[in-house]
Amino acid sequence: MAIIKKKSWPQSFKLIKSGAKKFDVRVPFKVKKGDTLVFEEWNPRGKKCTGRSIRKKVKLVYKFSLNDFGQKREIEKRGLYIIQL
Repeated sequence: MAIIKKKSWPQSFKLIKSGAKKFDVRVPFKVKKGDTLVFEEWNPRGKKCTGRSIRKKVKLVYKFSLNDFGQKREIEKRGLYIIQL
């Protein structure tokens, strides 16, 4: 199982840390179930990591393209919701 480091902006980092955010939406990279993601808090103003990090085990990887459901134009026009259940 791999350990993968990823930057996380402060607002997202806080939600992951609190347990409220149980998902992450990213451009595809090499990751699979069982890997560990290390989210490193990123300071966009200082353009560097703050030194705080959170480790989370990957439970599911679901990849799709915008047109998998025949709605690419609608998604480009209106955006996309990610809904946590």
